[in-house]
Order: sequence, then structure tokens, then C-alpha cells
Amino acid sequence: MINERVQITEEKLLSDNWYVLKRFTFNYLGKNGQWATQQREAYDRGNGATILLHNPQADTVILTRQFRLPTFVNGNLNGMLIEACAGLLDNDDPETAIIRETEEETGYRIQSVQKVMEAYMSPGSVTEKLFFYLAEYTADTERNAGGGIEEEEIDILELPVSEALAMMERGEIMDGKTIMLLQHLRLKQLTCSQN
Repeated sequence: MINERVQITEEKLLSDNWYVLKRFTFNYLGKNGQWATQQREAYDRGNGATILLHNPQADTVILTRQFRLPTFVNGNLNGMLIEACAGLLDNDDPETAIIRETEEETGYRIQSVQKVMEAYMSPGSVTEKLFFYLAEYTADTERNAGGGIEEEEIDILELPVSEALAMMERGEIMDGKTIMLLQHLRLKQLTCSQN
């Protein structure tokens, strides 16, 4: 259902260097019945998908570590961030995209995934919606080199779930999507152990 309290009056392209940054001018009908003109910028990089690979027998997860410039300029001293595998959809459906990204980043060839949720990660400034998945892997799961495309330089980490949760509590894992997936997995494990 379209929000009739919003009327976009101008859309101005500010940058399309890496992704697309636009400034929107719009009229917004407040609860007081008055229209007000506002301006906001929105960064459009497309939608993405993320996945947590879990080995239930060993109770381990696969995470990645790579340099993230925005974290570096905002206080992350070495700029390295530990994350769940993720990537943009690039015109694919979310499931196809995350299976492709999983192999590209981690090397693991997975056949099926379980959708967990969809979420807007920074809705005040970024248009991106993320699709969250879980998938199982084992020591026998087919694997290629992984590590992402050449300029990404992605390290692959296999960690016990307990250690990943401890790293999150110590502030060593600070990525929102990864925290959400680890918490989801932990809640799922707790629910299963109580049944």
C-alpha cells in the first residue's frame, strides 16, 4: 500500500561513482495535518544476501575477514572486519546470489539454503535490503579455493560457535548482519535443546 502522505517532488543524482547517491525533495503530511517539505539523501547499492555456514556435527561456523574502509575511517584501527559471507544480488534472485557468493568468498559449494529473514540494515540512509540465510556444511562439502575476487583478499575462518559468540561479546565481531545470524543460530540451538 503506497503511503499517500509522501509526495516526491525532486530526485537529484549526486554521485554514481561507486553506487548511486541521490537527494530527494519530498512533501510529507504530518500527523498535525500540515504538509512539510523535506530533503534526504539515499545511497542505492542494490539489495544483498548474507549466509552463515554451520557444521552441526562439529558445531562450527564459517566466517570471513576482510578490509572494510568505512570501518577504518570510523575507528576500526586495522580496518579488518569479521563477517558472515555476503554479497549483492546482481540481478539474481536472493537464493541464487547467496549460493554464488558462498562459493566465490568461501569456496564451499552448497546446494540448499534456509531463508531466515529479510531486513533493512541502515534505513535512514541506505536503500539496501538484506536476505538472510543459513546453510549446513561438513568436512566433506565440496570446496574450491574461495577468498573472493582478486581485489577482495578474503580470509576464511572456521570457528566453534561458542568462540564466535564469545568474540561477539568481546567486540571482536562487530558486523550487524553477522551478529544477527549468530544470535539466530544460538536461539535455534537453544530451542532445539529444550524440545
